[in-house]
Amino acid sequence: MLRLNLAREACWLDLALGVRVKVEPLTTAIMVAARTDQAVRGIAPGTPDDSIAVIFAKAIAARAIVDWDGVGDADGAPIPISPDAIDALLDLWPIFEKFQTAYVAKGLELEVEKNVSSPSPNGSSVGATATARPVKRAAGTARKS
Repeated sequence: MLRLNLAREACWLDLALGVRVKVEPLTTAIMVAARTDQAVRGIAPGTPDDSIAVIFAKAIAARAIVDWDGVGDADGAPIPISPDAIDALLDLWPIFEKFQTAYVAKGLELEVEKNVSSPSPNGSSVGATATARPVKRAAGTARKS
């Protein structure tokens, strides 16, 4: 059963290394905006899947993250959210991995759920019901062309 979050409010997501981010729900609007992101649209054919995942996650994060805690500069002073800061944050493997699994993948699981169909039986006609019936003809009559 699909469980809808009708509240549509941002929630906190604990990542790693003492970082947590407040994210908007992963909606169609965020996914469409991420797909039209300049970095996503500029992905060259043949780019490895892992590189595409990083580019796409950064595009999503730039649209979804509205607040954060535990993110600071080299001196430990808190820094504001910006596209460059989000990119730098997601360049840290533990942060990227948690964001990918706890936020992006959960949204994509919903995409997969709605596109699932029951498995097909083996073979192209297994379980098919015959719809054509032979026509009984009177002896000695030919079929008209």
